[in-house]
Order: sequence, then C-alpha cells, then structure tokens
Amino acid sequence: MMSLQEVSDRLEIQDLLARYSFAIDERDWDALDRVFTPDATIDYSETGGAKGDFAQIKAWLPQALARFPMYQHMVATTRLDLAGDTATSRTILFNPMVYRDEKPGDDRPGDQVFFIGLWYRDRFVRTADGWRIADRYEEMAYSHNVPAMGPPPEIAAAPAAA
Repeated sequence: MMSLQEVSDRLEIQDLLARYSFAIDERDWDALDRVFTPDATIDYSETGGAKGDFAQIKAWLPQALARFPMYQHMVATTRLDLAGDTATSRTILFNPMVYRDEKPGDDRPGDQVFFIGLWYRDRFVRTADGWRIADRYEEMAYSHNVPAMGPPPEIAAAPAAA
C-alpha cells in the first residue's frame, strides 16, 4: 500500500511531466524554469536534437522548433521509481509534428505531418519549490513519415571566460 507521501510524490511528478509538455507545445520557454533544475542536463541527441545544460537547451529550443508550426507532446505510461528526495522514470512520449518546408521563392510551402515515439528517461529531485527534472534523456523508439530536412541549429557556444 502506498503512503500518502508516495501518492503525493507520484501525482506531483505526473503534473511535472504534463507541465513540460504544455510548456513545449505552447512555446512558453520560461515555464521550463519550473520544470528543470538550473543545473539540469538534457540530451535530445538520439532523436536528432542537441545535448547540453538547461540554459543551452532552453535557448536552443525556440530555434530548433521554429520549423514546426504545430506539434503535441503526449506523455503516458510512466514507470517511476521513488527513493526519498530523488526518483527515476521511463515515460512514453507520442509526438506528432507538422514540418513546414519553406523554400526561398516558394509562396506555397508544403506541410508534412509525421510522428515519433520515444521514451523520456528522467531523474527527478525534490527541491524547495517541488519536484524538478535534473536529467533528461530522450530514447528513440520509432518514427513514421519523417520528412527530409536539414539538421537542427547547433547549440550556441558558451561565452569565453574573461
């Protein structure tokens, strides 16, 4: 039988996963500050994206997702292992996306719908402000109808130390 604390922790983490999805889908990049720890590491490289710290990924996301006028992040079926003030999980993501192919001089860009399925592998920590994602890794499962498109933008280099 689960304790009230475990039930609360599970619900809070489930809500955290939903907040991530809504922040991305609504392009509310500042909402991610309430999802990740400031020192979080994020690795989207297996699915064709970038790998970096939270600040780098937060700056990269608007550029990387600009070529997709619409997408949805639908999370479900989380396997969650709680251990006091930390937790790990593996969560299914189904992600339909629309790619807009805008070629120079083309006044009628073509849209292509595709989807990917993956797992989020996360490590969570309890903070003074609630649960946050400390590490995220995207593990690819499958894709369908993915268009030929160029690579996403690179992560901007960190400023050189003075």
